[in-house]
Amino acid sequence: MCSNKKEVEYPKELFPTENGKQKWGFIDTVDKEVIPFIYENARSFSEGFAAVELNDKWGFIDKTGKEITPIEYDCVFDFSKGFTRVLLNGKWGYIDKTGKEITPIKYDYDYDCDFDEGFAKVKLNDKWGFIDTSGKEITPIKYDDVYEFSKGFAKVELNGKCGVIDKFGNEITPIKYDYAWVFSEGFVAVELNGKWSFIDKTGKEITSTKYDYIKTFSEGFALVKLNYKWGFIDKAGKEITSIKYDYAWGFSKGFAAVELNGKWGFINKTGKEIIPIEYNYAESFSGGFALVVLNGKHGFINTFGKEVIPFIYENAHSFSEGFAAVKLNGKWGFIDTFGKEVIPFKYDNVHAFTEGLALVKLNEKFGFTDTYGNEIIPLKYDNADTFSDGLAKVELKGKYGFIDKTGRAIIPIKYDYAEIFFSGIAKVALNGKWGSIDKTGKEYFDS
Repeated sequence: MCSNKKEVEYPKELFPTENGKQKWGFIDTVDKEVIPFIYENARSFSEGFAAVELNDKWGFIDKTGKEITPIEYDCVFDFSKGFTRVLLNGKWGYIDKTGKEITPIKYDYDYDCDFDEGFAKVKLNDKWGFIDTSGKEITPIKYDDVYEFSKGFAKVELNGKCGVIDKFGNEITPIKYDYAWVFSEGFVAVELNGKWSFIDKTGKEITSTKYDYIKTFSEGFALVKLNYKWGFIDKAGKEITSIKYDYAWGFSKGFAAVELNGKWGFINKTGKEIIPIEYNYAESFSGGFALVVLNGKHGFINTFGKEVIPFIYENAHSFSEGFAAVKLNGKWGFIDTFGKEVIPFKYDNVHAFTEGLALVKLNEKFGFTDTYGNEIIPLKYDNADTFSDGLAKVELKGKYGFIDKTGRAIIPIKYDYAEIFFSGIAKVALNGKWGSIDKTGKEYFDS
């Protein structure tokens, strides 16, 4: 038998609004009041819930206006990945989307304690540990510092030494190293007494030689340095080249650029030099092409070492999104993979294409062009960064903000300083105070 009971339909979008009488509520897209104007403050919905303030206390409501937590906390963060942090009497804890406190409200505060890979950092009495999404402490709260999990592992510090734990809280390495990099392609790099080696997921050191420096694995191989020379090892710790190169780039698309006696060429994954070491400079392959310099001029070769774009340019950047920035007669423009000029040589400086737009500079002003040469965002800014996740930081008359790809100021250009976004948050300064903003422009300043 079919039920005729209608499902509750929540409004798709609600916006916090102040009614002119210092009371906050929520309206929908046609400015209709949906949640009454009864709150002293309110923030935008995040993951279906909004933080509201009443009688100097904070809590959360859903889109029907129902309180999912008591409005009793001194401070709250917005929901992220199903959880949020709340402050009560100077201590912090975590709640889930049902409003349940999954941990006691006992921890000390740190600004960067969201769940990552199912674990969150917690601080108590100046010591650190981790909890899981049930609120269980998977490690003792004993470390001097801890770092976010990456592929199931996290770096920890104790008494000035480093080690690595797994997602069960087990120390898979002794806490004895001077420095550590968290896993790359299944390995962690560790330093002890000025020498470096790699450790696998079981805690076993795969390299018998202790190198002066090492870089992370890329396409199954890692750069290692010994006695001022560089070479490559594989994941078994075997050297696939002699440690003889003056410098090198990591593997990209099956090839690595190497420098020997001031000249550059390329090796393959067997360590064989397949493109002669004869260039003044070389960069890694990108989009099937490598930027190389010969006799002071820039051009491009393919993976067979064949010149595909002539050595005529004064400067160049590697291909990005199908286009390369090149400089000719003192001005910058862009070419495609056939070497055809697609954007005229008229700019004083340019950056590579990211997210379909390139940052360009002319007469000390910055703007953005598309791949057809249309200046989609006028060259009017005093400074700017390239786009990342749909936003670009810009500076105008000494103030900073963020624009979208249409040039609209999503976050007002009003801040005295701003950093780029990291994990959805950007640090900002305004009127002598430091705080942070999210990508909707919501501000978090200490009161």
